[in-house]
Amino acid sequence: MMDTKFLGRVDYLPTYQAMQDFTAQRTEDTPDALWICEHDPVFTQGLAGKPEHLLLPGDIPVVATNRGGQVTFHGPGQVVAYPLVDLRRAGYFVKEYVFRIEESVLRTLAHFGVTGHRVGGAPGIYVRLDDPFSHARLAPPEPGRDPFMGLGKIAALGIKVSRHSTYHGLSLNVAMDLEPFSRINPCGYAGLQTVDLSTIGVQTTWDEVANVLAEKLGTYLAP
Repeated sequence: MMDTKFLGRVDYLPTYQAMQDFTAQRTEDTPDALWICEHDPVFTQGLAGKPEHLLLPGDIPVVATNRGGQVTFHGPGQVVAYPLVDLRRAGYFVKEYVFRIEESVLRTLAHFGVTGHRVGGAPGIYVRLDDPFSHARLAPPEPGRDPFMGLGKIAALGIKVSRHSTYHGLSLNVAMDLEPFSRINPCGYAGLQTVDLSTIGVQTTWDEVANVLAEKLGTYLAP
């Protein structure tokens, strides 16, 4: 059973430290946890993060982290979820863990009538900009064609696994100021458009999305 905590609006750095502490101190009997929160504006750099993808941070702090992936932005109006899962006990490996997280986001979006999509080799979830509610599958990318053409990124993913235990996690954009995403190449992709539920026409609240996402993660990350 996953111990779910809604932390509210919290600073990024103390939360990052708390995840590291939780992971370092957990034993094989420690229940898995799920922390759901919202952060004040911050750019976070993954281990693979290249400085050139941070175009113009301005007044927003930049924090180097030990998660995978490149640079992303967290800010108010975004649901951030940190699953703290013992993968050995859960009985699946990292690749399946990522798949299950993405599936949780896809099912959360479906709850609000939105069709999310995976893009091969680019963790996260994307929506069609022309029709986010269309159920049509994405066509396989043609050689030489931008795989993100016509898509906007609505959820980002970046994880760390230490001693079989996961931390960091995912963010899902609900209703936020999207301008800071223009100051970076989101997840290392120049010109990739970032969207939230609000801009694609879904009227909902942070609380409602947080609750649906927590429920889906609890279901899909179960052993």
